Amino acid sequence: MSQNAAGALTRYRVMAYVTGTMLLLLCLELVLKYVVNVHGDHSSVIGPWVAVAHGWIYVIYLVTVVQLWSAMRWNLGRLVTMAAAGVVPVMSFVLERRVRADALATLPAAD
Repeated sequence: MSQNAAGALTRYRVMAYVTGTMLLLLCLELVLKYVVNVHGDHSSVIGPWVAVAHGWIYVIYLVTVVQLWSAMRWNLGRLVTMAAAGVVPVMSFVLERRVRADALATLPAAD
């Protein structure tokens, strides 16, 4: 496995989990705010920082997606799917496993 691709895969995996976790927290905040109608101190503590944090984390996630996509020389459809995984709840966890398996299957052949 090349150092560049291995490092990109590790960074992508970490950011996929971090992004997915923050997205789930954001969804929880939205459910509490709009479905359960929790207002006041609880929603103000949960809400403001989660949305901003997820936004910035998603930008970092996109950088890791592009790095891995470029190192693996995958098609454009894979890039779009990986980018979308950061905004669809739970998709980043599912896709991370598939991307890792595909990368590990491809990389030994590239050496």
